[in-house]
Amino acid sequence: MKMLMRHGLAVSLALTTMCTSLLLMYGSIGGSAGAGGGGGGRKEQSQQQQVAVTASQKPENQQQLATSGQRRPPALPDRPLDGYISVLDHKPLKMHCASCALVTSSGHLLRSQQGHKIDQTECVIRMNDAPTRGFGKDVGNKTSLRVIAHSSIQRILRNRSELLNMSQGTVFIFWGPSIYMRRDGKGLIYNNLQLINKILPQLKVYMISRHKMLQFDELFKQETGKDRKISNTWLSTGWFTMSIALELCDRIDVYGMVPSDFCRDTNHPFVPYHYYEPLGPDECTMYVSHERGRKGSHHRFITEKRVFENWARTFNIHFFQPDWKPETLPLNQANIKLVF
Repeated sequence: MKMLMRHGLAVSLALTTMCTSLLLMYGSIGGSAGAGGGGGGRKEQSQQQQVAVTASQKPENQQQLATSGQRRPPALPDRPLDGYISVLDHKPLKMHCASCALVTSSGHLLRSQQGHKIDQTECVIRMNDAPTRGFGKDVGNKTSLRVIAHSSIQRILRNRSELLNMSQGTVFIFWGPSIYMRRDGKGLIYNNLQLINKILPQLKVYMISRHKMLQFDELFKQETGKDRKISNTWLSTGWFTMSIALELCDRIDVYGMVPSDFCRDTNHPFVPYHYYEPLGPDECTMYVSHERGRKGSHHRFITEKRVFENWARTFNIHFFQPDWKPETLPLNQANIKLVF
């Protein structure tokens, strides 16, 4: 806990410095942007969004229609999604997409030429600070939703010219430990998110509530049989992103995600963990080292991918680049417990 607090203080100081610089830089711009800069994005988004229905709240006939690929019935009025709270006015998120492209940060996307297909999707979901500039042919340029870990905020600010200034209606959802996200004035990350949103009020900044974070932990336990805290692990941004996509989207096309057994092949190709860091670590090396880790901050990437495979057997999830489909399991082995 002491280490966590020291890390939080260091992050807070760095963020405060960055936010102060941001305030000085955008002091005169922020007001005009808030008055007119976000109008086009909101109008476009309102045309795209229909009804917000979580995975567990979808009526049975809509579940079947979404899974079978048939046309959906007429859109219902927007409904708020529980657990995603606006940093600026504390209102719940309202968002729904008939089809989503969930773009991972994997090196498998390099030279894929999938950008045009991705941009044609109604909603495009990205993670953390994964850029589009310079990679548009492979990952597209459109961003409807970006899910961001608390530890990535500094990188988001460093790349603010692309990720914040050019957001054009993008929804940002931040997740982090409750000690950082508390709203009583002591949440280091939350305080900085508020400052950023006050400087740039046109941004649509949301955070995951403490109650929702506990639900994500419980979902992991239900799907894997492992308690996150007891197993000494952190859920990855990919886990939050896929779970959120199931609440927002009728169909999810995932780009750049390998199956859970991909790294078992000793002859698997070297693929950078991040497409925007081509000289970075090998993806499988990261997955295996995190999966085997028992101390410090690490994720169960491979375990999470097993869960995603299982979800894809029931929900309308499809994998591209590489293209693959999960094997069909006998009915007595199916184990879907998805609850939001």
